[in-house]
Amino acid sequence: MSWIELESSTYQHHVIHHVLGATVLGWVVIGDALHVLLDIGLLWTIYVNGEMSLMAQAVAIQDLVSDETSEIQQLTSDAQLLISEGREAAGLARFTPAPVECAIISVDVFASGSLRKIVVAGETADLTIETSMDRSHFAIDHTSHP
Repeated sequence: MSWIELESSTYQHHVIHHVLGATVLGWVVIGDALHVLLDIGLLWTIYVNGEMSLMAQAVAIQDLVSDETSEIQQLTSDAQLLISEGREAAGLARFTPAPVECAIISVDVFASGSLRKIVVAGETADLTIETSMDRSHFAIDHTSHP
């Protein structure tokens, strides 16, 4: 499969600029979006089409789920655990903890037809997020630097 690097939009560039230096703690997929919790208390949302947004974690979680109070409580509890205990947090109900330490140094977005690949390069490990707009699907992989 051949990937073509996409030029980031002004807003994507702005979001990427703000996540640089932050560490990925974990993520949750809800609908057509991957919500990445950062150690700076922000929720970085990556949509299947590669678009992005960034919000304060407490505000963003309230916006994620309609009237599911129990789900909001689970997401809030998971986020608080990840922020206080890091990616080793145990007992998470909805979030998946990051499998590697990824302090973000760059973010690149690639396309191949209806697929998108977001490469989050970290100081000691990278995360690769592949999405499919056709299936509203996310696959997340990681590689550690030697």
